[in-house]
Amino acid sequence: MNLINNMEAQHAWLEKTDGDFAVFLAQVNAETHPRSVPLATQIEKNVPVYSGVDVRAASHRPSHKKALLAEWSKVFLSGAGTIVIRNGIENTEVIDRASEIFSQIIENEKVNTIGGGDHFAKVGSNDRIWNALEKHCLNDPKNFIEYYASDAVAMAAEAWLGRGYQVTAQVNCVKPSGKAQMPHRDYHLGFMAAMQTLDFPAHVHAMSPFLTLQGAVAHCNMPLESGPTKLLPFSQKFLEGYLAFEREEYTKYFEKNHIQLTLEKGDVLFFNPAVMHAAGDNVSKDIYRMANLLQISSAFGRAMEAVNRSKMSKVLFPVMKEFISSKTLTNNEFMNVIHACAESYSFPTNLDLDPPIGGLAPKSQSDLMKQALEQQLSIAEFSTILDQLQSRQHS
Repeated sequence: MNLINNMEAQHAWLEKTDGDFAVFLAQVNAETHPRSVPLATQIEKNVPVYSGVDVRAASHRPSHKKALLAEWSKVFLSGAGTIVIRNGIENTEVIDRASEIFSQIIENEKVNTIGGGDHFAKVGSNDRIWNALEKHCLNDPKNFIEYYASDAVAMAAEAWLGRGYQVTAQVNCVKPSGKAQMPHRDYHLGFMAAMQTLDFPAHVHAMSPFLTLQGAVAHCNMPLESGPTKLLPFSQKFLEGYLAFEREEYTKYFEKNHIQLTLEKGDVLFFNPAVMHAAGDNVSKDIYRMANLLQISSAFGRAMEAVNRSKMSKVLFPVMKEFISSKTLTNNEFMNVIHACAESYSFPTNLDLDPPIGGLAPKSQSDLMKQALEQQLSIAEFSTILDQLQSRQHS
């Protein structure tokens, strides 16, 4: 069932009990037919698999490239939601050098007590590098060029997002005996508590997956015992998934019916961010499962104008205090002004310095402004809080 075509049948806003498990079962109990993915070399557990050699060849032939991108976009939208490109990065020496860089960064950040947190896994079960893209580039520009010259990465991003996309990356290394993540969807609505997603109309639940593409480059061979990503094909089609996937019947179904694909060094996995997924248990004795997790964003997820919201907030703060003292604003009007002025979204930020505390996202500028007004902080105190936030948010 296509999310967009189904929108007229949905309420404009979801309610906390929405999400029909029977509908979910009907959607995920599907099959990938070879005729729907004629350019795939094979189908593994419903996931179409492509040859990196074929992808690189198609990149130089416009008609072949267009056909491949069209096939991938259909898979991401209404098919299994996931593709694998074998040998997506051809030169494994480039992968090995990048792994060395990432390992050095991990050790350095341990010494400097930054990094390592994970939204969906227990602390200590893995090593995490936030903003691996920038750190990789600054540590070894030559290797960065060789790595991101990959046609597989660029073409997958273009297939789902079109041109002008932005790449970010976070390295995850799951140690032997490292535990699995909780099953989840990803950015944007996937980084909110289920009840928070009710603040967004149903069409935004349908839209959110179109704003990013998730990817993972395998930096080592990943047999099943190393815990490669657990995936539930076709689950991206369930509109209410951001709201419902934390419920017991869904998590139990996921654990019983998810699939895992073995990967080799240089293989690349891409999936619609709404696919229900989780990193698996690493039950091996000696495999440090390292992957470079790519989160690629649409060019359209940005405003037209650059606005200095920190400067605006500082100017408005003392005037807002006067309005509050005179009680000339209702609570709703009070919040309306904050939302018009301050940044209400926590991202992008520097997650090394601005980690999520008590949730999946750090406090936003508007959260801090509301808190400062409620606590009747001074102008100087509020100004310092905003300056500190701005400092934390930059790499």
